[in-house]
Amino acid sequence: MSPLITGEAVVLELRPASFAARALGLLLDVLVHSALLIALLMGLGTALDELDEAAAGALTLVTVVLCFVIVPATLETLTRGLSLGKLAAGLRIVRDDGGAIRFRHAVIRALIGFLEIYLTFGGVAIAVALFDGRSRRLGDIVAGTYSLRRRVPVEPTIVPLAPRHLAAWAEAADIGRIPDALGRRAAQFMRQAPRMAPLSRSGMAAALATEVSGYVAPSPPPGTTPDDYLAAVLAERRTRELRRLSAAKTHSDRIGERLHRLPFPAGRDSQ
Repeated sequence: MSPLITGEAVVLELRPASFAARALGLLLDVLVHSALLIALLMGLGTALDELDEAAAGALTLVTVVLCFVIVPATLETLTRGLSLGKLAAGLRIVRDDGGAIRFRHAVIRALIGFLEIYLTFGGVAIAVALFDGRSRRLGDIVAGTYSLRRRVPVEPTIVPLAPRHLAAWAEAADIGRIPDALGRRAAQFMRQAPRMAPLSRSGMAAALATEVSGYVAPSPPPGTTPDDYLAAVLAERRTRELRRLSAAKTHSDRIGERLHRLPFPAGRDSQ
């Protein structure tokens, strides 16, 4: 996986495409571009016969560049890294930082791709991709891009649960002053924690627990670990928020029932 660190110091895991998935998408693109080239050359058959050898060669070269360089670069630019082959294989080309590619990235990939894919029958592209950790071909390395998996398994939502020995403390604690931004960061950490390295997890848990403790009173029982502390606070915060929303809905329903019972005001008779 390729780690991407957000502005809130949360690590997101981006999954590069496998060599097999990239090969499938590339094969489909080659077939589509080759079919386009054949169709255009067949359509230009009469015009090529009427031109001299130099002009016919120039027109053929322009057609080849159009199908194998201009069309792929334009399509990837307009679709932010997609093509027919990548769409079928569930892939997308992105920058090394995870952002959408631009025209210059697409042009570099297309120009070098013409050399490493079509002129060498894919030999250079396969050789480079096999020895690259993210299965990048030479065009991706030069352009600073790689292929990202768009279809990934949906991960189950992790709902924090308060440890039993902290349930009574959390229920009586004052946690209403925790800022929403801090609460979101803590919740995101709890979702990412199972996939983090132990050292990184413990360090970030301690930092978040220290930050959250400034808004929570009283202090937790002695010996409480940062992970248990965050889980208890977040679980209780979620429970109180659900109670508040439920009470607000009940209050709104009662008001609606009262309004329905009111008689409809009769209009005044016109004089």
